[in-house]
Amino acid sequence: MARPEGGGTGLLLGLGLLLVGMCALSPGPAAACSPRCLHGGLCLGDGSCLCSKGYEGQRCQHATCYPKCKNGGECLQPGKCRCPPGYGGRYCHKVSCEGGCQNGGGCVSVNGVVKCLCASGWTGSRCQEAICPQGCRNNGACVAPGICSCPAGWVGRACHLAVCKLPCQHGGKCIAPNVCRCRLPYSGPQCTKKKKE
Repeated sequence: MARPEGGGTGLLLGLGLLLVGMCALSPGPAAACSPRCLHGGLCLGDGSCLCSKGYEGQRCQHATCYPKCKNGGECLQPGKCRCPPGYGGRYCHKVSCEGGCQNGGGCVSVNGVVKCLCASGWTGSRCQEAICPQGCRNNGACVAPGICSCPAGWVGRACHLAVCKLPCQHGGKCIAPNVCRCRLPYSGPQCTKKKKE
């Protein structure tokens, strides 16, 4: 079989150039990168670095995270982000309120500000304070939405009703714990004494 004239030479020349090109890109004893390639990167013959998976940059100095770190997070090593305050999760994609939200509150981010969104009847930075719209009087404390815990001697939704252990007589009214306001002509602790006229 006859060989075409010059055909074999061109093929050999092409293969030779391909091999020379591959050698220039492969690591070898003559390859010298200064500064050296980091994180297991390979130094190529042209002095550039071929980075290992998870790193990039001229010297493989930057870690890459996929997906990218969200909400201003910083990629520390492949797949690991350092999250700014208020965010958490592997890629800083979860909103995180420090100390958590109480009483059914949810953590939200509004215009980059992380805060608790409280359920109805609750307030405070962590939804820790109950709201009593009626108020709690006489040193009562709001312990749940609309519910006051009253000190001894007081009852009612707003701790506004005094308790007299012994009832006030003759139309008298209990105005403070164990204190009656009497109607004339009565007086005394339980309005039992009739004043003489």
